Formats: sequence, C-alpha cells, structure tokens
Amino acid sequence: MTVPGKTADYEAILREAGLRITKPRRIILEILHGAQGHPDAAEIFERAVAMDSRISLATVYRTMRALEESGAIQRHAFGHGPARFEQAQEGHHDHLIDVDTGEVIEFSSSRIEAIQEEIAARLGYEIVHHRLELYGRRIKAE
Repeated sequence: MTVPGKTADYEAILREAGLRITKPRRIILEILHGAQGHPDAAEIFERAVAMDSRISLATVYRTMRALEESGAIQRHAFGHGPARFEQAQEGHHDHLIDVDTGEVIEFSSSRIEAIQEEIAARLGYEIVHHRLELYGRRIKAE
C-alpha cells in the first residue's frame, strides 16, 4: 500500500474505486490531506460545508469509506466516541486518548514493541497486527 502524499493521490484512489472526482470530493480530500490529528466525519463535514454549503454528509461518508477500503486512511473507534480517521502511515504508532478532552496523542515505543513480541513468542505466536490504545487523564500538578 502506498501512503498518499498529496490530494492527487487520494483522487487516483477514488477513481480506482469508481467514484467521480467532483468539487465536493476535492474539498473533502483537501481537508483530509491537511487535517491535523484524527478528525471524525462530522468535523470533516463541518469544515467542508464552511467551504461549500452544497456538500452532503453522505458524500463525506462515501468518500471516507472508499479511502478506508483502499487502505489510504485508517478508521479508529476510540472508546465510545465517533469513528475518527487518520492518513495511513508507513511506520507503526500507538495512541493515548485523553478521556477528558478526547485528544488523541500518537506515540511509539521500541520497549513496548519488544515486550509484545516477547509475550507473543512465549505463547507460541507471531504478531501479524496489533493496535494499542491507552486511555488516560492528565495528572494535575499539585
């Protein structure tokens, strides 16, 4: 899988999925490409409607589904909140979710990866995929 580097890459992926590249879809792709963090479909929709009031939520969902099915974006269901999206990345990372604010913090740890491999091997397994999500609350300074 190739990680999209620009909006044109997303357009090619949508064309391959049989979707036309309309003005609303271009706007959605621009928003997604420039998104910081892990927006949900409603956030993408709000940003898109601010740019073109004719964009429908259904178009956002169809576009996100096609990108997800192609592997260009990843869908995450953190806790009980809405599904959130991020661009697919070459390297692995895990997530820490702030339960008070909903902020999603990405992190990597070679120690955690090594421990997971060690545990799997000890149990007679090889890890083929994993997802680590930590849920926490910021420690208040006293």
